[in-house]
Amino acid sequence: MNTAAGKREWIGLAVLALPTLLVSIDVFVLLLALPRLSADLRAGSTAQLWIMDVYGFMVAGFLITMGTLGDRIGRRKLLLAGAAAFGAASVLAAYSTSAAMLIVARALLGIAGATLAPSTLGLIGTMFTVPRQRAVAISVWMACFMSGAALGPLVAGVLLDHFWWGSVFLLGVPAMVLLLVLGPVLLPEYRDTKAGRIDLPSVVLSLAAILPVVYGLKELARAGLHAVPAGAVVAGAIFGWVFVRRQRRLEDPLLDLRLFARRAFGAALGSMMFGTMLMGAIMMFIAQYFQLVHGLSPLRSGLCMLPGVGGSLVSFLVSPHLTRWVRPAYLIGGGMAVSVCGLLLIARADPASGLAAVVTGFAVTNFGAGPMVTLGTDLVVGSAPIERAGSAAAMNETSGEFGFALGIAALGSLGTAVYRGRITVPAGVPADAARAARDTLAGATAAAGRLPARTGAPLLDSAREAFMTGMHMAAAVSAVLLVVVAVAVAVLLRSVRPAGETAPAEPMEAADLECV
Repeated sequence: MNTAAGKREWIGLAVLALPTLLVSIDVFVLLLALPRLSADLRAGSTAQLWIMDVYGFMVAGFLITMGTLGDRIGRRKLLLAGAAAFGAASVLAAYSTSAAMLIVARALLGIAGATLAPSTLGLIGTMFTVPRQRAVAISVWMACFMSGAALGPLVAGVLLDHFWWGSVFLLGVPAMVLLLVLGPVLLPEYRDTKAGRIDLPSVVLSLAAILPVVYGLKELARAGLHAVPAGAVVAGAIFGWVFVRRQRRLEDPLLDLRLFARRAFGAALGSMMFGTMLMGAIMMFIAQYFQLVHGLSPLRSGLCMLPGVGGSLVSFLVSPHLTRWVRPAYLIGGGMAVSVCGLLLIARADPASGLAAVVTGFAVTNFGAGPMVTLGTDLVVGSAPIERAGSAAAMNETSGEFGFALGIAALGSLGTAVYRGRITVPAGVPADAARAARDTLAGATAAAGRLPARTGAPLLDSAREAFMTGMHMAAAVSAVLLVVVAVAVAVLLRSVRPAGETAPAEPMEAADLECV
């Protein structure tokens, strides 16, 4: 029988949530710190891309390994080790003296960061065994992450106004110290004592599958179709096929594919990936819309995104309580329908007066996504056996990473193709400026700033119109496909009862588990 969580578990949740908040802030502040640190470290364009991207590559690559490792050696032990490593790597990043040193520090941060989400979600699954309480706990954890996304630009602006750029990397250090002090007291340990050793060839194969695919998708979104990123995606897919075949043969696999036999697990994981793919990529267009179409500063752009973050927070916190009366399938599907309305608002925004429509549409889209994120995560973690909760959490995070990268690549490429087909370059624009303008809106903005007003203004107007058309197309396509996903979720998850009362997983023998 499941036991309701008490005061110790809820205080423990706060210990888990605070590092999540500050790590989220740490990720987003880099966007504003990049120009200053690039100047100080003399980082070229390639180095800047690696400074930005290597963290995400390492997180995506190591999530599955770290999730399974936590199940086997202890989730609390892995969390505390990851927290110590994250704090040390943050200090290394803050005091980097070269671009190469910062890239290495960011890579170490990514590896350490890959331990945090699977371990915290796995521990939440251990601490909160009553489904409704677990859903609330996950919603609080998600709300902290989204709060970090909202506070990141604001905190970065304050720090960069008063301190050097390295200060943005030190935000998470106090939280990691607090976790190291309070974690052993408030957090339970949990591990599967009968699990075998980690299969090292599977670890290598998982990295060889995930890293090339994520890299290839990012490069395809950034630079269009080229041989190297396309080849990376193909190579990653081949290694992924080999990885899956090996997992099926192993008695104790790195990734337990039997979890996908559970309908709730597979359907929730799929909805998370496709929902993130279709809605997450719109953030890229919106950020560019604020800064390049309306000319807002990064700080003001961040403020314009606050209603969207607020919509997410409200939805995260309310969704678990609604499951007392409404089946999760209908909440998730209905939420996606609300997101479709938000996407359609964005699809109708115009360059001159569409700021309010985009801000409102983004808020509505995020509000509708709340049930998918919180209840989907709860179904993924809750439908897995308790000894596989860390691995399930890792798959949940990995699906989100893949969905976001795939959405950026697919919808970003669609928007770029529309932009390049619609932009008109006025006569008299130099060839190099014309090439830059036809490439991206950022290139057109920079080129127009160097031209006389009689040619620069028409070029910029045309570029903005073309960008808006591409954004409209991406939002409309996302809305149509999201309707399909919503219907599929409502059908596949309709057997899950209200209040999150999923069928309990088959327990292992008590002697097989060690729970302290």
